[in-house]
Amino acid sequence: MRSLAVALCSCGLGLLCTPVEASDLRIDNVTIVSPERASPMRHASVLIHDDRIVRISAHSAHPTKVGADSADVIDGTGLYLTPGLIDTHVHLVDMPGMRPDQEQANPEIVRAAREQFPKSYLHFGFTTLLDLNSTPQAMADWNAHAVRPDTYFCGGTPILDGYPLNFIPPSVRYQASPYFLVEPGSKSPLPAGIDPTMHTPEAVVKHMKSDGATCVKAFFERGFGPTHDLPVPQLETIQALVRAAHAVGMPVFLHANSSEAQAFGLQAGVDIFAHGLWNWDEPWSTREITPAVQKILDGVIASNRGWQPTIQVLYGEHDLFNDAFLSDPRLATALPASLIDWYRTKDGQWFHDLLATPLQAKPGEANNVDAGAIARDNNAVAYMAKHEARLLFGSDTPSGPTFANPPGLNGWFEMQRLAESGMTPAQIFRATTLANAEAIGMSHEIGTVQAGKRANLLLLHADPTQTLHAYEKIEKVILHGHVLDPAALAANH
Repeated sequence: MRSLAVALCSCGLGLLCTPVEASDLRIDNVTIVSPERASPMRHASVLIHDDRIVRISAHSAHPTKVGADSADVIDGTGLYLTPGLIDTHVHLVDMPGMRPDQEQANPEIVRAAREQFPKSYLHFGFTTLLDLNSTPQAMADWNAHAVRPDTYFCGGTPILDGYPLNFIPPSVRYQASPYFLVEPGSKSPLPAGIDPTMHTPEAVVKHMKSDGATCVKAFFERGFGPTHDLPVPQLETIQALVRAAHAVGMPVFLHANSSEAQAFGLQAGVDIFAHGLWNWDEPWSTREITPAVQKILDGVIASNRGWQPTIQVLYGEHDLFNDAFLSDPRLATALPASLIDWYRTKDGQWFHDLLATPLQAKPGEANNVDAGAIARDNNAVAYMAKHEARLLFGSDTPSGPTFANPPGLNGWFEMQRLAESGMTPAQIFRATTLANAEAIGMSHEIGTVQAGKRANLLLLHADPTQTLHAYEKIEKVILHGHVLDPAALAANH
């Protein structure tokens, strides 16, 4: 990672720039807060060599030095050392709030935004990301950024012409999503040049595994808005997908935000539900947990499936109608000013206007966009938190063509929504660290502060298991052992 050190120094990102041969860092007299510990370890000394934690010990007035005087030293007095945050639900290709034609018409704005996005995630403490529906080329483009969180990806397996393929123009649909599934008896005609034997569950898992994917993402979505008749996968298809994925050590996520979808996922044996439960097979006015919804949630808990609430998805639409959103000073730390200014234009308000059209005949409804769905998801989260479900953290950034899901900051918003729904700071801390690391098979590398683990860490002014305010001012971000100043990572630094 020494090339990273050079890049960070040259970018002026607050790295403790030392000669290349000196790659040791020591943090003294710090309090370690890590999810595997029953209580904080106070007055600790942590030694990092290159990108690894090599020793954790009780603080000494004369700590042993490695490599003579080579170690840079941080005085951790009054600070808390924690694992870096992990977001296991992002979409890095998407430009929040822009259609593809608008991206093409505003290349300079887009360039500045895409250069900033990796820094925005780091600014808010996210040192590891999982893109839930990507390709090797998209990941290569992201990894070309010199300063970025560690990032992994899932291969998305929509069925032919189902969600989300239905949103992509047919001329590029199948190239954009190379791991789509062709089911026996599909009502959609097979595109010319497509070999159906390459789009079975076994074939697509083999393909994405060879491409370097970490996991598989399936979809159960009949549609929303004016569309409610999209094809959904057969149970046997997803069961076969799960078997193929598990055979090569890959977990399976399922896009599922409805009662029908999560019941389907339980039958299919998926590992993780990539949304909370806000669409119930109940009258739309129903918001309190019903026996039918409770049965599904109890099934998730009993089978120890991972469950991502993703409440901020709903606020991504709701906040389009919040007149103060674009003036929130926190937004300027996540997005370049040129992009925020564009969102204020008529073109930038296109998605707001699209959603507003059906609301124009309903005075007052714009202020309550998704209010029912938010209430249902909140109640479902409260139930899961109370019953100690296996809760995972995912922000779904961006959840759609909305500007109200800004990279990095959207994760902070999601934490606040989880707390409002009943999750404790300790539960949120575990969901964003060890639970997420375990979910993607990376707990041997990240998710805790332990010797031998990768040095992706945060220095905070408060204990995050006690208060979310700990994340409001991050003192330092440590990425692969290199120290970054969060202020220098901000869009408006």
